[in-house]
Amino acid sequence: MQFRPLDRILGKLSQDIGIDLGTAYSLVYVRGKGVVINEPSVVAINKKTKQVLAIGDEAKKMVGRTPSHIVAIRPLVDGVISDFEVTEAMLKYFIEKVHKSRFLSLAPRPRVVVGIPYGVTEVERRAVEEAALNAGARQVFLIEEPMAAAIGATLPVQDATGSMIVDIGGGTTEVAVISLGGIVTSRSLRVAGDELNDDIISYARDQFNLLLGERTAEDIKIAIGSAYPLAERMTFPMRGRDLISGLPKEIAISDEEIRKALTKSVAAIVDAVKLTVEETPPELLADIMDRGIILAGGGALLRGLDKLLQEATHMPVYIAEDPLSCVARGTGQVLENLDHLQEVLLPTVYR
Repeated sequence: MQFRPLDRILGKLSQDIGIDLGTAYSLVYVRGKGVVINEPSVVAINKKTKQVLAIGDEAKKMVGRTPSHIVAIRPLVDGVISDFEVTEAMLKYFIEKVHKSRFLSLAPRPRVVVGIPYGVTEVERRAVEEAALNAGARQVFLIEEPMAAAIGATLPVQDATGSMIVDIGGGTTEVAVISLGGIVTSRSLRVAGDELNDDIISYARDQFNLLLGERTAEDIKIAIGSAYPLAERMTFPMRGRDLISGLPKEIAISDEEIRKALTKSVAAIVDAVKLTVEETPPELLADIMDRGIILAGGGALLRGLDKLLQEATHMPVYIAEDPLSCVARGTGQVLENLDHLQEVLLPTVYR
């Protein structure tokens, strides 16, 4: 991939951005400024008029609180575009929000680096490119999320040494071993933050006949969720609707009960990591034993997950600095060093 002289000139003038287009949250990195946007991947739409009413934080506030003709939807499912037009509107919103303080008539349209899940099809890649171009990008580059997360976690992805990253997002968990700018072996499974929320909702329904909302389940997960026994017992009020009486109900739930609710999904993530380790060439495995496995994404913040993985793999496990923004920072590093890091990008359809 070669960059023309005009591209280099426009690149210096434009407000280039990197986007972690996540199932639950989207983060935007601006070249030279860092991560400037971190908003939910939610869009509120009027079904009668097809009009987009709100995007991001404002749209998430509407979830579960709108009249029947207004729906708050997530246009990405498991990290992949499920609604093209709504995703395009969301990307346009992010690009315009970044450029609102600039003279749009003078500033060139931005180059955009977008993180996408590992192993998506060519059709799905084309959809991301088209959406970004239609939203106002001058040029679109795609990078696989585990690669972006590894770069954001400052792993030496271009060296002839093995690095292992486990990126647990909202819709997918991506496990990858990286060496010489490429992914050597990997696993991608659709068990991540959203699935953990669903586990809590199912547990509350099955054990207590209590109906929880998505946001409530997420609050419980953040407050007392864990993958490994904690030193001190924690409790949290679980509020919802009693499925028998139909009335509001509150129950004090403990970290042990929530850990039990999350067991199946956490075990699936652990199994994916172990299988990836088993498929890793011995030379690279020796490097990983020295450097350790790095956890990124919001799921990395689940209490005790690093300890559980350490026990399961017999290797050191570390949580990346600011794991939530690893992919976004990785796309930003690629933007800052396009000439040097172009080999980690995926081939694109449009030029």
